Amino acid sequence: MENKSKAIALVSGGMDSLITLAIALEQYRTALLHFLYRQRTEERELRAFHEIADYYSIDERLVSRIETLHQIGGSSLTDGAIPVADADIGSQDIPTSYVSFRNAHFLTGAVSWAEVNGVSVIFVGAVEEDSSGYPDCRREFYDAFERLIETGTKPDTKIKIITPIIHMKKKDIILKGVELGAPLHLTWSCYRRSDKACGTCESCVLRLRAFKAAGIPDPIEYEMKV
Repeated sequence: MENKSKAIALVSGGMDSLITLAIALEQYRTALLHFLYRQRTEERELRAFHEIADYYSIDERLVSRIETLHQIGGSSLTDGAIPVADADIGSQDIPTSYVSFRNAHFLTGAVSWAEVNGVSVIFVGAVEEDSSGYPDCRREFYDAFERLIETGTKPDTKIKIITPIIHMKKKDIILKGVELGAPLHLTWSCYRRSDKACGTCESCVLRLRAFKAAGIPDPIEYEMKV
């Protein structure tokens, strides 16, 4: 492990970031970065983050708070006045759970941490195809951000953003996680609740459908399953 190069992985506590971390750990010594932005399930996601880090015995972890996203609002994840909608999988609209430009905020912190510590690789668990259609989960967004990094950092700073599961279906992400022995039972995906997953929000429904397609039981507990 000591001979491996170092990377930073953004780990939300969700399934996609877990499998991305498991992939990163095959090649890199990986430090973990987690953001709190006063989202509804903030405490539950933080718990998942630390449990995942403990599972892999990763001590180098940074938890950072972003108040701006909550202060701005505009998302059902950050504004208590906006209800979390039930899943509407067939809709082409951006869901109310979209947090405006959230991944840019996360990447900015990751790039700063990487540059200060001489890290050249950042892993992000974005998924483009089988997800909620968030505009900041597309590979073209990360390509553009890499150009921004090149422009806005020191001349000798070289940082790549790796998105290893971005073109995978959720079913295949789960199967990859099983192949790598990732602790799927430690992850949290629900947008509404922190005790039992609701089973009806968009994130829960996408997760449940993926586990069903993979032929594997979801290891977390749900209030209901649709």
